[in-house]
Amino acid sequence: MMKAVDLFCGCGGLSLGFEKAGVDVVAGFDNWDDALAVYGNNFSHPAIRLDLSDVEESVSRIKPYNPDMIIGGPPCQDFSSAGKRDEDNGRGNLTVCYAQIVCAVRPQWFVMENVERILKTNKLAEAQAMFQAAGYGTTYLVLNAARCGVPQRRKRFVMVGRVGAEDGFMKGELLKGLADREMTVADYFGDKLDIKYYYRHPRSYVRRGIFSVDEPSATIRGVNRPVPQGYKPHPGDPVQTTDGIRPLTTRERSMIQTFPEDFSFDGTKTDVEQMIGNAVPVNLGYFVADAIFRYSGEERKPYRKTSPVGQLPFEPL
Repeated sequence: MMKAVDLFCGCGGLSLGFEKAGVDVVAGFDNWDDALAVYGNNFSHPAIRLDLSDVEESVSRIKPYNPDMIIGGPPCQDFSSAGKRDEDNGRGNLTVCYAQIVCAVRPQWFVMENVERILKTNKLAEAQAMFQAAGYGTTYLVLNAARCGVPQRRKRFVMVGRVGAEDGFMKGELLKGLADREMTVADYFGDKLDIKYYYRHPRSYVRRGIFSVDEPSATIRGVNRPVPQGYKPHPGDPVQTTDGIRPLTTRERSMIQTFPEDFSFDGTKTDVEQMIGNAVPVNLGYFVADAIFRYSGEERKPYRKTSPVGQLPFEPL
């Protein structure tokens, strides 16, 4: 039965996905107090404040958990198309810190998630060289979350490493699990949504802002704004009017990230929207962990967690 710790855990999307697949997640680590408070309200294991850029301190705090696996998504803003694309801006170095921690703790497995653009960075090459020197074989792919049980066209880089494995060892298992087509918002919500179209604020008005529930959502980001006065319909909008069009609610956005409907989010609206946008979709985490179990044949931990709202069990979607 595999035991894991989650680094840069945020509010817990990756942790929840891995728990649902059968991994025993025993601790989450992050440096964002508001996200840790949400994490702590939704998991029975500890949410620990830790500056993961301090590698020596981090290793000393993580090693006592003796994890079989380290999972995590180092902050991606410095690589992201929505950011400055400056890998030396500060947070980009956290990818290297993640690799240093993994190599020092040396669990049997690790999983690292990030944006697709990390493939073009020197930081990834630096981290990959560390993993290789520490004896890890790695597989990395860019996965479209909409083919992994998530109603969202969100492309993410995922690297899986295992001590002593050959490079590419997991590729077949990951590809085998992909759905034949992308999941739409309507596929996921069924009759829970009372809308046909909704507004998603574009990064610039050369892009469309109105989407249909009969397609995957665009990538959920950390901002959620109302339809601006005077919005001019874009040629790519599925309808050429804003009458009756609204943005998705915070809860609906969390559900597009495949958090359960009763997952407890506390904090300011700005903070919660940012947590949701930063999170790894729960079902994407489940997809990767499930592939690892299929490949390894390891025993899974039964998933029987209760929610903080109504004490109802979270069931795999």
